[in-house]
Amino acid sequence: MTRRILILAGRGRYEDPWHDHAATSHAVAGVLGDLGTVEVRGLFRDALDDLGPADLLVVNSGTGRRDADFDGSDDDWRPFHDHLEAWARAGGAVLGLHQAANTFSDAPAWETVLGGRWIPGESMHPPIGEARFDLVAGHPVTDGLAAVDAYDERYCLLRPTSDARVLGTTRDDDGGTHPVLWVTEAHGGRTVYSALGHGTRSYAAEGHRTLLRAAASWLLGRS
Repeated sequence: MTRRILILAGRGRYEDPWHDHAATSHAVAGVLGDLGTVEVRGLFRDALDDLGPADLLVVNSGTGRRDADFDGSDDDWRPFHDHLEAWARAGGAVLGLHQAANTFSDAPAWETVLGGRWIPGESMHPPIGEARFDLVAGHPVTDGLAAVDAYDERYCLLRPTSDARVLGTTRDDDGGTHPVLWVTEAHGGRTVYSALGHGTRSYAAEGHRTLLRAAASWLLGRS
């Protein structure tokens, strides 16, 4: 049976000037294309109206603007978030990428579904550059892959939830270790979050592509 993979690309309320969500979403689609039918869709309020048949939802969106006269109010977007939460809790599979830890600040339940969050005023990243992300063995997402080397941002001081299982870390410029990859099933579905993926250059790294396919395969129940 062909699997349906839906990628939400940040726009409007959930995009910013520092990330090209359209370009990275299409890069992700290229990586996952052999796992099913992949659709990239802009993040509009009705983007999840037909979410039910999807086997995997990829969230690739950012912080954006919450002023009501720009792209709707919190109340306008509540049905979208309620739909996403209900689908995820009913067994849905979610792959959150990079800024997914910093998106949907108007939806408190997103932290539970994602398994963690970027903390404003605390979380940060050193300047983008060549980076190493060390992986933990013993899970299908990371089996056979010890590390990923990619040109990317190193997200630091993210806050995984207490029930998230951390599978990858990176180091800041002072040598401190920070979680950047985790999985959670505590909410009733399956989620993988990866902090990698600032730009298309990161998705060109073979190790990152391998990790992404492994994460999607686990979420789709293939491993």
